[in-house]
Amino acid sequence: MNATYGAALTGLAMAGLIAACAPQMSDRVQARNDFNALCVDCHGADGRGNGPAAGGMTPAPVDLTRVAASNGGTFPRLQVMGHIYGFTPGRSESPMPEFGDLLDGPTIPYDAGDGNPTPTPVRLVALMEYVEAMQQ
Repeated sequence: MNATYGAALTGLAMAGLIAACAPQMSDRVQARNDFNALCVDCHGADGRGNGPAAGGMTPAPVDLTRVAASNGGTFPRLQVMGHIYGFTPGRSESPMPEFGDLLDGPTIPYDAGDGNPTPTPVRLVALMEYVEAMQQ
């Protein structure tokens, strides 16, 4: 293999690696932006339920850093996505707005653990993963 051919292959490999990582990084950036736009007013920048609008809310916004702890140490991904999307059965008193329409768009197959990947909005999955990363 000559040096020019090797350099070209290395360049292609690097370009492929960067392209493979780019969507994931932009999903994280989008998730952070969505959290800041949709969640911070109630849940606060740190997710602890202390946002500027939380003062007069009943019930108080959930401390997002304790979701797993309040569920036996397991983060309930499907339940969290349901709350974000606006599906809150049995919780009619919840002031949580429905964000489903705002997060609609391209989908990915998401397996909630039942072995059946379901088309789920990318932004919804990314926002749920953002909240999951906040767990203490």
